[in-house]
Amino acid sequence: QVQLVESGGGLVQAGGSLRLSCAASGRTVSSYNMGWFRQAPGKEREFVARITRIGPITAYASSVKGRFTISRDNAKNTVYLQMNSLKSEDTAVYYCAAAQQGGYVSSEYDYWGQGTQVTVAS
Repeated sequence: QVQLVESGGGLVQAGGSLRLSCAASGRTVSSYNMGWFRQAPGKEREFVARITRIGPITAYASSVKGRFTISRDNAKNTVYLQMNSLKSEDTAVYYCAAAQQGGYVSSEYDYWGQGTQVTVAS
């Protein structure tokens, strides 16, 4: 079992950058597919990015591709989401998640962090 804690959210101007961190304990992040999801008020939780345990191989939602980068630091047992060229529509609570075979759907993930708020001011 793994415990996940996100950090790095905050308020940023449109066009700015933030880096989110997801620190894991209990198990190594390299043991799981790690995903980032987000949920805006009144909307369903949506996939943002994923990094696989094998490879690793990364994947992104079309809405963030080219602006966001997911990465993993095994030594720090942490997964990151670098977010550049932020837009107001990126405003949401961002969650990291872990699963052995997690894909692009939130129901495929077994472990979740508590979330971190990202607010992009236009």
